[in-house]
Amino acid sequence: MTKVTGWARFRRWAKRILLGLLTLLVLLLVVGAIYEALGRKNAAANYPPPGKLVDVGGRKMHIDCRGTGSPTVILESGLGTGGSTDWTLVHNEIAGFTRTCAYDRAGIMWSDAKDSPQDAAAVTEDLHKLLKGAGISDPLVLVGHSIGGPYTRTYVGKYGDQVAGLVMVDPSQPDQVVRIGKVVSIDVHPKRASTLMHGANALAWTGIVRFIIAQGDKPKLRTPAETKRLGDALVKAAAYASTSIRGSTSELDGFDRTMDQARAVHSFGNRPLIVLTAMAPMKPEQLKGLSLKAEEGARFKQEWKTLHTEQAAFSTRGRQHIVPDATHYIQVDRPEVVIAAVREVVGEVRADAQATAKK
Repeated sequence: MTKVTGWARFRRWAKRILLGLLTLLVLLLVVGAIYEALGRKNAAANYPPPGKLVDVGGRKMHIDCRGTGSPTVILESGLGTGGSTDWTLVHNEIAGFTRTCAYDRAGIMWSDAKDSPQDAAAVTEDLHKLLKGAGISDPLVLVGHSIGGPYTRTYVGKYGDQVAGLVMVDPSQPDQVVRIGKVVSIDVHPKRASTLMHGANALAWTGIVRFIIAQGDKPKLRTPAETKRLGDALVKAAAYASTSIRGSTSELDGFDRTMDQARAVHSFGNRPLIVLTAMAPMKPEQLKGLSLKAEEGARFKQEWKTLHTEQAAFSTRGRQHIVPDATHYIQVDRPEVVIAAVREVVGEVRADAQATAKK
């Protein structure tokens, strides 16, 4: 009888363990893939698009228009997977005094993905086709949050004859990476998130993205009604997050091109313009996440404020409104401020139209 050595036993058990782990991994992937497939099926069944799908040349984009009246307000969301749901706390309220449309960019929420690169120029062309397909031809008031600022800025440069006014909600600014990099000790370019985003996009089919987002904290706002409305919106966004990550990643990849394209637009003329600047101090967890000291966080915010002051000067009728108790998502922290700013610009656009008609 052949004697089995200790090393041979170890190798035998090691193979069994590795085989077991491999089997477990395959099983988890199969279960995860089924979980993801069911999640996508349930999302389509339980959360259909609230607006309409418009063909923009071989693919469809979602636009949700509410209310009546002119000008038409277009809500341009920031970088992320929430798309049109980001405007939940202000959409209906603005629609109470003029037609208001939130939409989803390519690959986000209910809009089809595309294979071509995404940047401000591409977003501009998509939005132009979407508005034409939706039959929207009256003057526009563009409301852009975060990267939606450079997107709307680029749109003015290409289709300015359609744009009568703007509201920028804590907008990104083309020179922010360089300017803020001079006052803090870290690189603030969003490429820091690129590896994570690409990894999440690649693994979305396994269900891991859906699972992690489902474990996220639930919002607690100032009123139960706001908390419920935003909570419902976040459930919808989470249902589509594993597919929306593709569109969001594509936009992140095009960040530098977007900033270059927006930088090429130097003026908004005399259009009514309000720039809302969030100036709530950074919380300890935010500072830790950015690897910043408290004094650097304060310098960051002051430079952010200065960038917005310069953005407001793009129009001879531009002004900046400081929101001292809001974080980057002003439309969530202080929705009434966004609503008031849009109402103010819409009022000016209507007054301009009346003055022109009397001439």
